[in-house]
Amino acid sequence: MNDILARRATGLAGITAAVCFIIEVPLYFLYSGPPPDANVLTRLLIGIVALVALILFVTGVRELIKQVNPAYEWVGTVAFATGLVYATVTLVSSGLEAGAVIAADHPIDPTITVNGTYILYGSIGRLLLALFLTAFGYAVTRPNLLPRWVGRSAYVLAAVNLAFVPSLFFGNTPAHFYAANGWGSTALMGALLSYWLLAVGISTYRSAARRTHAPAPVL
Repeated sequence: MNDILARRATGLAGITAAVCFIIEVPLYFLYSGPPPDANVLTRLLIGIVALVALILFVTGVRELIKQVNPAYEWVGTVAFATGLVYATVTLVSSGLEAGAVIAADHPIDPTITVNGTYILYGSIGRLLLALFLTAFGYAVTRPNLLPRWVGRSAYVLAAVNLAFVPSLFFGNTPAHFYAANGWGSTALMGALLSYWLLAVGISTYRSAARRTHAPAPVL
């Protein structure tokens, strides 16, 4: 795959993941009590599509780094691996929630009922994202793959995710900001990741146009 096509494909994957995440997050706040099964399964399905697109995005980023500057392939691999593990962990969490909802004979709130997902969505997810964002920020800015704001914003978001890693010590009430499954450590972090990923996806896609119009090298 040539550089321009790879940038466009990677950018589109990032944009697709971001849009799906942006649609998914508000669905968690439509009901004050246990939501109907349709709500839970819909948001989980949207989230699954987003995570598959995220896998394509991190794979594309690794390939772009290899093309632009092979010396940074190692850190690109770290970003790819942690992004892939994050997506896998979150897919497992989604599967646990969906299974519980399908099996229950009455509406349940899986963010409370399925206690196995508390730290998968929370502390584990936050630590994996912090490592992914740190590696990603370094990998795309050092070889000048993307603008510097991408790397700086990735570092800031990584620090915010790290701040939520200890949330597993603060209970399991979703309405509490800093609980293991609280809206701060899960929904807020998801929203921040969504909009950051949208901006990065657009930047990656637009970088293909800059490469297209770049002057040919003088031989």
